[in-house]
This record gives sequence, C-alpha cells and structure tokens, in this order.
Amino acid sequence: MSFLESLFSLEGNAAIVTGASRGIGRAAAIALASAGASVVLTGRDESALRETQSMIGPNERTHCISGDVKDPSHAMETISTTVRTFGQLDILVNNAGIIRRSAAVDYSAHDWYDVIDTDLNAVFSWSQAAGKLMIEQGSGKIVNIASLLSFQGGLNVVAYSAAKGGVAQLTKALANEWAKYGVNVNAIAPGYMETNATAALRADTKRKEQILSRIPAGRWGEPEDLAGAIVYLSSSASDYVNGHILAVDGGWLAY
Repeated sequence: MSFLESLFSLEGNAAIVTGASRGIGRAAAIALASAGASVVLTGRDESALRETQSMIGPNERTHCISGDVKDPSHAMETISTTVRTFGQLDILVNNAGIIRRSAAVDYSAHDWYDVIDTDLNAVFSWSQAAGKLMIEQGSGKIVNIASLLSFQGGLNVVAYSAAKGGVAQLTKALANEWAKYGVNVNAIAPGYMETNATAALRADTKRKEQILSRIPAGRWGEPEDLAGAIVYLSSSASDYVNGHILAVDGGWLAY
C-alpha cells in the first residue's frame, strides 16, 4: 500500500452510521466499508438497513441495529455493541435527520421539537457518548451531516434550518474541546441532493428548476457525491482538520 493509499485507508477501523437505511447514510456506509472499515448500520427501518448491508456485500464486517436515534439508550446500546463486536469505535457519522415543511407562522410545536430532537439533540447525545470513548482511547473521528442551511435560512423549513445551524456550531464547539485528545470533529454540508428529504421540492417542477438554475455544477447532487468527503474526514488524511464544515454543493455557496 502506498503512502497516499494508507492516508485514506480505513482498514482496522470500526464505524457507526446513523440513518443508514437510505440516501446519504446508505452512501456513507458503503463508502466507509469500501475503504476497509467495519460498519454498524443503525436506523428505524430494519429491512432497509438489511438492504444497505446487502449492497455492501455479505461479510462479517457489517452489523445492523434498528432503533430511534432520539433514544439515548439506543446510542449507548449501539456503541456498546460496536465495541463488543469489533473491539473498538473509531468513526461516528451522525447522519440521521428529518425535515418538516411549513410556513413559520403555522409551524406546529410538535414538528419543531421533533426536528430539533432528531437533527440536533440526537447529534449531541451520540457525539457525547462516542466522544467519551474516543477521548479515553486518544483517537476518533466524528463526522456530522450539516446542510447548506447551516449557512442560509431557507424557506418553510424553520426548524431544520435552526437545527442544522446548531449542528455547525456544535461541530466547532466539540472540536475546540476534543482536538487535544486526538478526536477530530468535522461536518459535511451537502447541497441539494436527490434524496427522500427533497422529494417534495423535486416534485414541484418550477421550484426544482429554480434551484437547478442556481447550482453552478448544473445538476442536483446524489448521495454518492459525498463518499469522498466522508472517507476523507474519517481517515488519517484529515488528522489536522478540526471544526471544519465542508460544503459539497456543486458550487451553490460560491454562486
């Protein structure tokens, strides 16, 4: 293995990916496994998790645990199972998230708290639980999935924007505290991606074209477009990268 290959290799590493049943989470799990990591897939839909696992390929280096990301006991169970199964935890990808669309003046309290709990509070609880272990072992990589709306306000997604803005700041705050222990905390801010979360936008032909016209790359992103960034931030190639929010957006923020 060359020096460059070794920088990006995840051989001997164990990872957890939340929300691994589809979309970005599925792409992240496949990318990490392709780079050599053992991967624990977690999400609410066990059959979809099994589908992700089958796409990775039948081997002893993947494990599925279904559960609600908002449940702190699920985080502890998943982390404990990862360590028990693979002997360690080196990488956590906090991907699980939801989005609820409504004008702010009509936004329900239920939707507000559900989005904040899933997209922000759960990121903290999983990071805190994993961080304790990583600090003890003196190494670890936490990759949070932020958003373009970590930087912009968006339309009719007030809770999602607030949560993703929080994810960006949480990423920086944890990096400030944990970098000295050898734990890297960074985030990826995807652009407009062809996932279930954007199905409503893509179904609106006019809005879809408005968005497309503003993307310099000339296309919506696909979950696989994040694979390289996920592997990079999970590997030793990013050992001196701390508290960074990496936009993978086809040039949207630069426009």
